[in-house]
Amino acid sequence: MTNHLKELLGGVGLLPRGLGLVVRRPRLFLWGALPPLITSIVFLAALVALATQIEPITAWLTPFAAGWSRDLATVVRVLVGAALIGGSVLVMVISFTAITLAVGSPLYDKIAESVEDELGDAPIPTPEPTTTSLARSVRQSVAFIAVSLLGSVALFLTGFVPLVGQLAAPVLSAVFGGWMLCTELIGTAFERRGLLQLSQRRAAMRRNRARVLGFAVPTFLLLAVPFAAVVVFPAAAAAGTLLARDLLANDRHPDRPAARR
Repeated sequence: MTNHLKELLGGVGLLPRGLGLVVRRPRLFLWGALPPLITSIVFLAALVALATQIEPITAWLTPFAAGWSRDLATVVRVLVGAALIGGSVLVMVISFTAITLAVGSPLYDKIAESVEDELGDAPIPTPEPTTTSLARSVRQSVAFIAVSLLGSVALFLTGFVPLVGQLAAPVLSAVFGGWMLCTELIGTAFERRGLLQLSQRRAAMRRNRARVLGFAVPTFLLLAVPFAAVVVFPAAAAAGTLLARDLLANDRHPDRPAARR
């Protein structure tokens, strides 16, 4: 078994480990489930509204197909509709994560702190003025959503590539969405160590791609399932802390595989 495969499987195992850590704190787990429950209701309502209006929207987006044969126009509009819904799900999951983390920030910080305290070697949090922290959080959330919009447009266009596009777009969506999601979930642990810039998180993730994707892609796919986030999100907050510790430990010892505490 290659080291990359071991790292990939190690990443896959982080979410169950995170769930195991957080369910031992039932009150914290239940409080952590409340923000994703609220946002799940809002986002599901938005997705249902989009789905019910998908036919007129796709007709508006494809005026060029008006003079085509009925069968060909239907095929094109179905593909456009599927790509639109897929792109919307991508944006919704990423923005859902950003909004849920913002709404439940104190709760998820508490989950991250409890994981750090249980595993030991947790640093003293770096002090930061509340206004500065809030402004940075808002800037980063806006940046996440903007990048996800650009990514969804690119993936939307990929879906139109004959044969390859229909296979590549869902895979690329899961990879891209998972990567963005992971960047958010490891934030608390990085910030606790004074690593406040998104570029610092991304650099650590790039050096450990297999482990990151092993965690990020399954988590993203689970969060795309309506109301699964109620259980997944608190576990993902704990697992993101586990992953951050692994990434930072691996950076301190670049000649070793990522730590498995």
